Amino acid sequence: MSEHSLRKSGGGRGGEQSASIEVSHHDPIILPAALSAVAGWVDAIAFVALGGYFVSFMSGNTTRGAVDASTGGPWGIAVLVVAAFVGGVVAGTLLQRLLPARPESAALGLVAALLAAASLGADRAPVLLVAALLAAAMGAVNVTFTRDRQVSFGVTYMTGALVKAAQGAVGRLWGERGTSWWRYLVLWGAIVVGALGGALVSTALGLAALWFALAAATILLVITLARRA
Repeated sequence: MSEHSLRKSGGGRGGEQSASIEVSHHDPIILPAALSAVAGWVDAIAFVALGGYFVSFMSGNTTRGAVDASTGGPWGIAVLVVAAFVGGVVAGTLLQRLLPARPESAALGLVAALLAAASLGADRAPVLLVAALLAAAMGAVNVTFTRDRQVSFGVTYMTGALVKAAQGAVGRLWGERGTSWWRYLVLWGAIVVGALGGALVSTALGLAALWFALAAATILLVITLARRA
């Protein structure tokens, strides 16, 4: 783990809250927020392309898939993206074990590669293949921050971030210091901004808007590599 001091918080319910984050007031927030914005950008583009399915929000896909299965909808999309997401987590984790000195860079390198493949295939490959590549990328991005080989911070777990923000705000009103509640709002705000940007740009460019996400992920990869140099 780098200078990020991010801890896994147990006891949550559902896919998002179970890996919620705990951010110290000493932790740099720029890299996590940037990754959350990239995830929001990608998820919004995929949501539009898939007609209401996500590539980073597996709780939502599980519910949507169950509803579609009960009503005769395209529930197979949920199966595909969930499987690809899990595959991305597995691949990212394996790379981190192979490159233990650079866990963040290993995960981001895989993210960039998957986003590159999705961007290249955006105008020639089937949309479901592109969606699978994006879901795998979002799975990999969620293992970027690890401690003792366990995820300490998933950049798309915004339910957990909002819970922590609300709890921290109450603690601050109670006179507690160092709750860092506003930092959780920064993370949530980042994914909102990313999703807004991705949705707006994709209305004009379609899946070609993924190139911007690839550029951002590549820049973040370079930053992590330089920081470890």
